[in-house]
Amino acid sequence: MNFFDFHHHKKNNSCGIYNLNWKSTPTNFPYSIGIHPKDIDTENIDSQFDWLLSNITENCFAIGECGLDSFVDTDMKIQEEVFLKQIKLANEIKKPIIIHCVRKFYEVISFKKYAEQPMIIHGFNKKGSVAEDLLKNNFYLSFGKAVLYNLSLQNTLKMIPLDKIFLETDNENFNIEELYVKVSELKGISLENLNKQITENLETIKNG
Repeated sequence: MNFFDFHHHKKNNSCGIYNLNWKSTPTNFPYSIGIHPKDIDTENIDSQFDWLLSNITENCFAIGECGLDSFVDTDMKIQEEVFLKQIKLANEIKKPIIIHCVRKFYEVISFKKYAEQPMIIHGFNKKGSVAEDLLKNNFYLSFGKAVLYNLSLQNTLKMIPLDKIFLETDNENFNIEELYVKVSELKGISLENLNKQITENLETIKNG
C-alpha cells in the first residue's frame, strides 16, 4: 500500500506533494510552489512572482507553502500582501493552497473570504479550539510527526472529521506509514479505509 505524503521535502518521494523551495526547478511528480514568508524579498517581490509563474507546470498540485509567520522579520503588512497575491493566483489557476502559519491563525482565517480554492494548514499542531475555528471556516488540516507523541494533539485529531485530514512528513526524517498507522488507531478505522479517505480528500481539493 502506498501512503500519500501531503507535504514533504524529499526529491526521491513521488508519492506525495514535494515542496519546491525558492529558486528550485520543478520535479516530474506532484509539487507545490509558493513564496514562503521567510523567503520574501521586499526589494524584488515582482521578480519572485515571475519565478513562481514561470515554474507552474502540469505537475504543480498546489500553491504554497505560503502564509503568515509572526517570527519572520518581514513586515506583516508585506507578508499579507504577498499571501493575498498568491491566493488570487490560486483562484486564477484553480489550485489548492498549502498554508504555513505561525501564531497568525485568526489572521489567516480572515483571508479565507478571498479564496475560491481549498485551503490546507500544513503541519497543524495547535490546540483543539484553534482547530475548531479553522474547521468552521472550511479549512483542511494536515498533521505531521507530532501526532506520534503529542497527547494533546492526538486528542485534537480524534475530533477532526476524516474528510478534513491530510498527513505529512514535512522536513522530518521518518516513515509516513508510521503516521498512518497511528492515525488509524486514533480514529478507530482500518489502515485501508484511512488511506482510501485521504485519497478521496485529495480528489476533492484537486477539483476545487
